[in-house]
Amino acid sequence: MKIAISGKGGVGKTTLAAVLAYLFKEKGLKVLAVDADPDANLAGALGFKDLKGLTPISEMKELVAERTGSEPGSYGTFFTINPKVDDLPDTLAKEISGIRFMTLGGVKKGGGGCICPESIMLKSIIMNLVLARDEVVIMDMEAGLEHLGRATSTGVDALIVVAEPGKRSLETVMAVRKLAGDLRIKRVAVVGNKCHGEKDEAFIAGNVGNMEVLGFIPYADSVAESDRLGEAVFDHSPEAVEAGRKIFKNLNREA
Repeated sequence: MKIAISGKGGVGKTTLAAVLAYLFKEKGLKVLAVDADPDANLAGALGFKDLKGLTPISEMKELVAERTGSEPGSYGTFFTINPKVDDLPDTLAKEISGIRFMTLGGVKKGGGGCICPESIMLKSIIMNLVLARDEVVIMDMEAGLEHLGRATSTGVDALIVVAEPGKRSLETVMAVRKLAGDLRIKRVAVVGNKCHGEKDEAFIAGNVGNMEVLGFIPYADSVAESDRLGEAVFDHSPEAVEAGRKIFKNLNREA
């Protein structure tokens, strides 16, 4: 299964991605967790300790230059738009408690439509992850889905949009839903997070139209506490794990 997780910043995409990664691993499946959000936090949520030892691929200037045939940091020059990337998950991924992990990083120059070596590299890696890998791939995305192109989207089994009970968060949900429709992603579902009870759950469910709702994660101090302690959410937040199991069951219902 290939899963992309999106949503407004701070809604809890990373918490859900980390919990799902452990639940798939619990079933005996090979899991590759990918941080595709420039504001990278997934490694910490998985329980990885040596965060300083993780270099995003977009910041590996020599590697990007080698694979794209460009000069490091160059813009406005010729470079290949189909770099070799199929070996990178095997050579660059780190292992965290039996889960393989890699961080892509972001493109810090240019606009949203930036065509540069780093951007091409990231898009090529995501395409390979979705279309060519034989393990479960869980991608913690940024809200814009910039690197999830049309060819790649056909291989995504589910796009999960995480929402918290607030209007701005739900506006992002509907914006992502429109992007997903443009990309022809077949299954787009919602997970509510930071819910204080049935009222918050009803608010989210009542404002996402006919979108599939996989479940809700309650507000829990244990999630923030796991971050402060540098521990895996799965090991430190029973509330998030219990809710995650219900979401996991619904997610695999049609798999």
